[in-house]
Amino acid sequence: MDYTLLSSPLQGFTDFRFRNSQNKLFGGIDTFYSPYIRLNGKMVIKPSYERDLLPENNLDLEVIPQVITNDADEFLFVAKYVRELGYKELNWNLGCPYPMVTKSGMGSGLISNPEKINNILHRAHTESDIIVSMKMRLGYDNSEEILDVLPILDTYPIKNIAIHARIGKQLYKGGVNLDAFQHCVDNTKHKLYYNGDITSVAKFHEMQQRFPSIDHWMIGRGLISDPFLPSMIKNNTSEYPANKIELFSAFHDTLYAIYSESLSGSTHILLKMYHLWEYFSATFSNPHKVLKKIKKAQSIRNYEAAVAEIFKNEKF
Repeated sequence: MDYTLLSSPLQGFTDFRFRNSQNKLFGGIDTFYSPYIRLNGKMVIKPSYERDLLPENNLDLEVIPQVITNDADEFLFVAKYVRELGYKELNWNLGCPYPMVTKSGMGSGLISNPEKINNILHRAHTESDIIVSMKMRLGYDNSEEILDVLPILDTYPIKNIAIHARIGKQLYKGGVNLDAFQHCVDNTKHKLYYNGDITSVAKFHEMQQRFPSIDHWMIGRGLISDPFLPSMIKNNTSEYPANKIELFSAFHDTLYAIYSESLSGSTHILLKMYHLWEYFSATFSNPHKVLKKIKKAQSIRNYEAAVAEIFKNEKF
């Protein structure tokens, strides 16, 4: 069965710099979703959002912009903006689980409000020619919430719905709820994409067997932890390439150089790289030791020395 691999957006991580670096060195992702645009009531596109979506910054990538909002005017403003950049599709985020978002009635915090969802979709489809897709969780408080929304979504020509098989208040804790995802498959006419805990080739095959009708698979945190994963899935192998250490080192060095140029001050650079290593370390034989070494590096010089030592000592 043919399938498509998609990069699920992660705020603060999967920007155009990460996307280009991952695609160039590893490949395997067919479509990248950009981290969401959030307006906060101001009809202004931040420069960081603009840079992330400029076509010249995404030349060799298929990218779909994403918006997070609970306001129809904001949705239409962003839709108009991305259309002007040449994008035909806008993904609406009803999946973000973080309290600072959900407490504002956005992301997965909006799933319990079918009436507002209906209003925004109605205006999006009557006042814009943008193609709408969605990314959702099963709900915020419980996995029944999405079942009240699916009948409403079925009344609109939504391109697809990507569902992360957790509820919002879980954040990323606990397991995915595969039975609840199956309920969604059984209760919508729309094309569904699966998202959640695809962290290995074996896990991907397990999900394929569990959901034979699904042919679009989103990889989120697993892509940051292991940028080799998409190409390994495509090549149906659990074996890393012989030059794994060289490739990963080149990936790190590329990102480090880019962020060193774009961020001001060693504190910001070191914090950015530390957050990346929170994911990167999972690929190494002793994740705790690796992350501890990165955390102890309180200067650029010490950081570079720590990274060099990590790569030198790692036995892949």
